[in-house]
Amino acid sequence: MRSHLIWYTARASGIVAWALLSASVLWGLALSTRVLGKRPRPNWILDLHRFVGGAAVVFVAVHVLFIMFDTYVHFGVVEVLVPLTSSWHPAAVAWGIVGFYLLLAVEITSLLRSRLSKRAWRAVHFLSFPLFVTATIHLLSAGTDRHNVVLRVAALGVSALVAMLTAARISEDTKKVGGTPKDIPSVV
Repeated sequence: MRSHLIWYTARASGIVAWALLSASVLWGLALSTRVLGKRPRPNWILDLHRFVGGAAVVFVAVHVLFIMFDTYVHFGVVEVLVPLTSSWHPAAVAWGIVGFYLLLAVEITSLLRSRLSKRAWRAVHFLSFPLFVTATIHLLSAGTDRHNVVLRVAALGVSALVAMLTAARISEDTKKVGGTPKDIPSVV
């Protein structure tokens, strides 16, 4: 029974982490577009976005910890921190590891936002987009729930919402600047 509890906790915490990450991305996009209207928003709305992102970090930590305790497949420190070192579905696991690092970058820089320039913070915060993609690929390619129809439909629906809100954000920025999205950091 103990090994089943560990496995169920690992699976559930991974799914909850993805759901929280998705909610944070959707909420962040809603905040940065006119979806919620033009008027000034109370502070709790931004605090909710921050809280949900932080909760995603906690659930990812629980997911990784319980994966390491699971005895069915051996995951040591190296297998959960270094992409492509796992003997079990190395590519699927690698997507999750890359997503974990992107999540840490976004969350740490968000905590340090007052000490960073707006440009630097924004450039790192744009990693939320590849983070969402890598986490979703990990969700759909790793673990026993990857064949669950409800999970796949949820991932497709959330991905469509993220795509629509991203398009709205880009469209708004293009209109503001006159042809070029102003918030996209330059590569040079």
